[in-house]
Amino acid sequence: MSSNFQTEPLLLRPTQPTDADFLLALFNSPKWMQFIGDRHVRTLAEAEAYIESRMMPQMECLGFSNYTVFRRADETPIGICGLYERHDPPGIELGFALLPEYEKMGYAFEAAHRLLEAARTVFSIKQLGAITNPNNIDSQKLLEKLGFRFVEETTLPGETELVWAYRTEAFLV
Repeated sequence: MSSNFQTEPLLLRPTQPTDADFLLALFNSPKWMQFIGDRHVRTLAEAEAYIESRMMPQMECLGFSNYTVFRRADETPIGICGLYERHDPPGIELGFALLPEYEKMGYAFEAAHRLLEAARTVFSIKQLGAITNPNNIDSQKLLEKLGFRFVEETTLPGETELVWAYRTEAFLV
């Protein structure tokens, strides 16, 4: 059973195929490509398929996954924030990304903080991880502000790029 989450300025709703046009723009934005990586999603149909095959199954199985973040004032989709099950290494990770025009406005903190609260109180998750590109200073600062601490520089299985791994056990409320 999936839930919506709100803050005063934001609505976080489970990502649906109707969000494909927004996700297509986000996945192909310059900072996404630089810091997160190419998802090889170039068409609306590919974005819909990505949502249906990669996001919705985890939501159906665990009750949490990727959330599209909307500004409540005008219902504009501005980013994503999610709790993602990783199998190698095992665990749940927090992830977030905004379209460039909505960065540095406090929205990423607001969305991630609300999802951390839900991880603890709704989903009973005791520990979360996060990864970031070593050059993504803004992401590192946000993770630290949220209570995450740097653990190690590592390479994910099957990947060649180094990432910085973060972990938290203390959730903000």
